[in-house]
Amino acid sequence: MQPSAIWQFSLESVHALIWGGPLLIALIVFARLVPLRALVISTTVVTLVLVMLGAYVRLTNAGLGCPDWPGCYGKFSPGFAAEQISAAEAEAPAGPVSLPKAWKEMVHRYLASLVGVMILAIAYQALRGARRRDAGPGAKIGLPLALVLLVVLQGLFGKWTVTLLLKPVIVTLHLLGGMALVALLAWLSARLLELRAGPPSMLRGIRPWALSALIVLVLQIVLGGWVSTNYAALACTDFPTCHGRWLPPMDFDHGFHFLRELGMTAQGEPLSNDALNAIHWAHRVGAVVTCIIVGWTGLRSLRIRDLHGYATALLGLLALQVALGITNILASLPLPAAVAHNGVAALLLMTLVMLNFAVNSPTTFRR
Repeated sequence: MQPSAIWQFSLESVHALIWGGPLLIALIVFARLVPLRALVISTTVVTLVLVMLGAYVRLTNAGLGCPDWPGCYGKFSPGFAAEQISAAEAEAPAGPVSLPKAWKEMVHRYLASLVGVMILAIAYQALRGARRRDAGPGAKIGLPLALVLLVVLQGLFGKWTVTLLLKPVIVTLHLLGGMALVALLAWLSARLLELRAGPPSMLRGIRPWALSALIVLVLQIVLGGWVSTNYAALACTDFPTCHGRWLPPMDFDHGFHFLRELGMTAQGEPLSNDALNAIHWAHRVGAVVTCIIVGWTGLRSLRIRDLHGYATALLGLLALQVALGITNILASLPLPAAVAHNGVAALLLMTLVMLNFAVNSPTTFRR
């Protein structure tokens, strides 16, 4: 083996220890020392931050700041890859690679690794708890194992996002995977917190609305992800019309063709403004439907004393989300508002998941 190869092998080993060592320590601490309820709630919060950080990375065009995976030019951090990053930036000054962008992308990967470790610790604690006879509601292992599978799949989507050069369908699935993690963690948190509402007779009327609101919100998040990954947020810059028209020229065939490259049709031609109009307009129509269904669910929930907290959160978050959406259009997508728009969507999802858990849970838990 050549001395240079030995040196390269040693350097890569150091990078692996720098990255893997703290994660292994964190796994041991989370698995052995942190109570399951606190761990699940903490993981939910960190995952919410991760979703917002992912939006920040995407909105600042930093998704290809490191064009390989999982490291940056094979290194643990952009600091170790400064020479390669500088060369790439010199070759394409307006390209996707720069040191600030590389750091944004790698911080996102570091945080994603931490979420993965926390979910592994949740699964370990659930498996260990399932063996105890006095195990509580956290002893069910199906959901923690589903979280492990989902976080592995999410890691693969993160890899493919980079290696397939931001292909819209992959980036959208990556975003939806993050939202799915938030939803499952919210459900697990509700189980561990033993959330429940009043007598079943009072809840029959709200259950269909709570489920409908959740389904509609999920579909709207899918549309929002498609808008974001196709950079169609500013396809219409006026409100409530689009280019001064209630029905602007739209090309749904190309706009909603999923197997294509970013900014291109399936035939390899540039994506037209009409296609971007269709993507944007579909999301606006979805927003109207979401406001009606989620708003009505919140208003109906206000009638039930045990659901006042959920109702207040739903209506407040919905109003904030509408304001952020309009602000993003009229103010040309200011970064704080755009990132917050993703975060509030995740909070709405968490609230509706917990509402559905509460209204479908028995009055008491059987131990």
